[in-house]
Amino acid sequence: MMDIVKETLTTASTAEAGPRIVIWNTPFYDIKNLKDLPASHRDFKKLKLPVVVPLFPEKLPDLEIDLAWGPLPTLKDLKKFLDDHPVELKNKWTSTKKVSVQNSLQKYQVAAPVHLIEGLEISKSGKSNKKNSNYKHAQTRRPKTSVFLTQQGNMVGGGTNLVLNGLAAYLRYLEGTSRDDWQEMHEKLRNTESREGASFGALFGPALCLGIISRRRVHYEAIKYEKERNGGFLSPFGYSAATVIAAVDTVCSMEWYWLMALKSQTIDEGIYSIPIRIWRWNGYLIQYTVAGHEGAAILLVHGFGAFLEHYRDNINSIAEGGNRVWAITLLGFGKSEKPNVVYTELMWAELLRDFIIEVVGEPVHVVGNSIGGYFVSIVAGLWPALAKSVVLINTAGNVVPGYSSVPYSQERQTSGAAWLGARLLLLYLRSTIRNTVKNFYPFKTDRADDWLTNEMLRAVSLFRKIYYSIAFMFMLFFSNVMGDKSLIPCPEF
Repeated sequence: MMDIVKETLTTASTAEAGPRIVIWNTPFYDIKNLKDLPASHRDFKKLKLPVVVPLFPEKLPDLEIDLAWGPLPTLKDLKKFLDDHPVELKNKWTSTKKVSVQNSLQKYQVAAPVHLIEGLEISKSGKSNKKNSNYKHAQTRRPKTSVFLTQQGNMVGGGTNLVLNGLAAYLRYLEGTSRDDWQEMHEKLRNTESREGASFGALFGPALCLGIISRRRVHYEAIKYEKERNGGFLSPFGYSAATVIAAVDTVCSMEWYWLMALKSQTIDEGIYSIPIRIWRWNGYLIQYTVAGHEGAAILLVHGFGAFLEHYRDNINSIAEGGNRVWAITLLGFGKSEKPNVVYTELMWAELLRDFIIEVVGEPVHVVGNSIGGYFVSIVAGLWPALAKSVVLINTAGNVVPGYSSVPYSQERQTSGAAWLGARLLLLYLRSTIRNTVKNFYPFKTDRADDWLTNEMLRAVSLFRKIYYSIAFMFMLFFSNVMGDKSLIPCPEF
């Protein structure tokens, strides 16, 4: 990119000498060398690296360039241009991405007269009765200084100052306010707090990804407000406001995964010689790899507690057989990002659907191991045009004759027993993972090497509360659908 900028500027007519390009940036943490970045988040936190104070950009100098700017097109001109140059999808099957997973699911849920799908009561006639408060139209006029792009949406946008005003309102939720724009922020916060601390990422995630406001600035403003609440000091016992915790945890998590992604792209760690690529899905960093240059397209999906390296000895072998192979680490697993969101089977199915459309670019043969088999089955069932075939390896669950589908609701009520069960499941897996994994290889115990088990432990330890959510989802899945099947699916073949 910089080479293109330099080449373009050298051809421009300037009154002075050639322009001098200066890259302006400041890091979140002052890390001199990515090689020194620990593989474990626990070890990284022990370093206690200070967060760099945000810098404001200097005013750029004026530069006289003789350019013919041309006329500024009007809105009418733009509409005419779009009408004259319609955008056509290369493959019509990619339009399936425009249809939400809930709409795709409706055609499979016609046996019962009423189902709850993401807050909508769907009747057999097809009419919907909106019940969730998120869908209610606001009765008051939208504030002039609103930081939200739409009145019904939860996406923060606008200029930096406007987003900073929204951030100030978010952090001061506990104080209450009479300002209309701050009241709007507080209402959106309550609506998006699907789990503890999830509201910050839901509201400010897009603004952070677009660079309207930096992670460094969010951390700075949150700490500054925390000091205001405590007479200029930070308590050694943690932050006093839940909104401060949510903001700091979110940006620190985003920065950690950004550093790991950057390290995977710039430093050859030389473990299994699998080149790692990064794909951004809904603002989150997803790791994947690809091998082969021709032949059928194959997508490998791992199981519970796993990651793309579980196919480390299969990827190149399949590719050498005349295929193109993709392997992905799902959101919340391995070294892919672990955002504070509600994890569901349909969320992972949508991720795989979008990966096939955006990255692979054509229908694929999907291969799912363990719980990954469940996910690829959903993809093939809801969007059959994306899957040429489905291969299930040690797949979780069993086929129940005459069983159609599970009524889906976004409202996942957590009972006390399920909450405790999810934590006990994680505790059990952490304490027995080495022996458990070795039991999966009765004839090749060397496959369960230290690297494999350490990576699984590292991923689970990274953000424990995220894995509580995932474990809880699996508890629901196995208890509601699988009957008496084992709670511990096979993680690798």
